Amino acid sequence: MSGIDVTYELEDIAPDGRIGLLALATDYNIETDLRRMLPAGVDLFTNRVLNANPLTIENLRTMVGDITRAASGILPGLGADVMIYGCTSGTAAIGEAELQRLIQLAQPGVPCTNPVAAATAALRALDAEKISVLTPYIQSVNHAVAAQFRDRGFHILNIDGFEMENDTAMTGVPLAAIAEAARQVCDPAADALFISCTSLRAAGLVEELEQALGKPVITSNQTLVWHCLQLMHNTSPVTGFGRLFGLPAKD
Repeated sequence: MSGIDVTYELEDIAPDGRIGLLALATDYNIETDLRRMLPAGVDLFTNRVLNANPLTIENLRTMVGDITRAASGILPGLGADVMIYGCTSGTAAIGEAELQRLIQLAQPGVPCTNPVAAATAALRALDAEKISVLTPYIQSVNHAVAAQFRDRGFHILNIDGFEMENDTAMTGVPLAAIAEAARQVCDPAADALFISCTSLRAAGLVEELEQALGKPVITSNQTLVWHCLQLMHNTSPVTGFGRLFGLPAKD
């Protein structure tokens, strides 16, 4: 029997929204990036999906068997307001429809997003059709990612990157190297630059790059936060991460 005599009511620690994140076991960056951008009142709840390096299409597809298990570990009995599958290349390898099916087996009816869906919504909000893409991936993964966006009606002018296979190591790419690569990859004719991969620390460079390039810049993690807020109908302002956060999603 407790000797404490305290009257209280439980507080809601995420009154404006609960985001469930399925992060790759090897991702060294995504939680840090997302939390940096989330407005007060919205919180992030993470579970990890088993995956393996090297980051190839074949290895990315092996995650299928662990997604429902990971989703079931996000706030059991309470659930999330929106669920993220946090891997751009994994989305390209597995497919959006299958990811949503696997997540909603554990989180029925909860809206789902992923970096491909979020970037697609962001590019449409920006009225961008001609896209340059910077990635850390090897060429076979680049081809799969580019195909996802071509299938959605975008014109991929070019896609290039760091030719890396180690997901954890991607977070170690220096910010100056990402910025310089972005300047090199962005075609002058592009309507926008997309920096792909949740492991790259690119979100904090968006405003600097938009000023340097004179056009919108989006990243996997930046678009995930924006898209989650749209799906939750949360209009809280987010500043310092690019012009995207001043726009609503288009139906």
